[in-house]
Amino acid sequence: MANVKMVKHGTDDDGHVPKKPLLFKYALSAASATVAETVTYPLDLTKTRLQIQGEVLTSSGHSSPYRGMFRTAYGIATEEGFLKLWQGVTPAIYRHIVYTGCRMTFYEFIRENLLGKNEDGSFPLWKAIIGGMSAGACAQFLASPTDLVKVQMQSEGVRLLEGKKPRYRSTFHAFSRILGNGGLRALWIGWIPNVQRAALVNLGDLTTYDTVKQYILRNTNMQDNSYTHACSSGVSGFVGAVISTPADVVKTRIMKDVRMSDGQFKNYTGSWDCLTRAVHNEGFFSLYKGFFPIWARMAPWSLTFWLTYEQIRTATGCRSF
Repeated sequence: MANVKMVKHGTDDDGHVPKKPLLFKYALSAASATVAETVTYPLDLTKTRLQIQGEVLTSSGHSSPYRGMFRTAYGIATEEGFLKLWQGVTPAIYRHIVYTGCRMTFYEFIRENLLGKNEDGSFPLWKAIIGGMSAGACAQFLASPTDLVKVQMQSEGVRLLEGKKPRYRSTFHAFSRILGNGGLRALWIGWIPNVQRAALVNLGDLTTYDTVKQYILRNTNMQDNSYTHACSSGVSGFVGAVISTPADVVKTRIMKDVRMSDGQFKNYTGSWDCLTRAVHNEGFFSLYKGFFPIWARMAPWSLTFWLTYEQIRTATGCRSF
């Protein structure tokens, strides 16, 4: 009788999981990011408001209406409305469809095809660092216009509290107004600190997740399952927050500072000027304003994203990341 080979669902005749097209993986990562962004977005809005508190104090001469993460979130919900906690979520989702879809696809392509894994299947830390930072920087450059619109829309609540008229009616209106006032170049205002931040975020997130996950699988009895994914994402969320917060503060202030009439800055000459003035006027730890909401958001965001992404990959017949 001929031998019959048992083949698992989703594998080829040799028992290996077949490779999926990069575009397919892009769609999976974009879908996972959409879920994570929607769930954790109020923390991102809170973080943005915290980061510009010092600027509101300096420009108005009055105390900022919010103090701390929880009071800021509570103030937004009570003074502006509960749904305002999701103000700007549409461009945020657009951003992640571009940004996360690209960064995950770029990183996996770099890991599998450019730098390559070792013969034992491991991916050295130095290669992971290069891959993570490169993928993050390239992806963020492409997604920078959506990030600019997100920050501009998140700042609308502050304008209302200051008695100013709202500038935008919708996400599309914000895009069209920025484009109309400053041209195509205006959509990339603040891209330098944005790209710097993204490189650091991916050093903390992508690089850390991949490295920690492979370390756990090689050195412990844990399997490639949700427990391992949760542990790896927890570490990556914390490291990412520590590394990226200063660049995130500068990016937020630079993007809020742009003048829509001509696409120029109102208060800063560039990223370095913004950073040095923040340290000089508000102290070094002003660069870590919003750290706890960043961490509080990165941790559940990372957990939600990686668990969703790994499960979707498995369900659709892809190899585990």
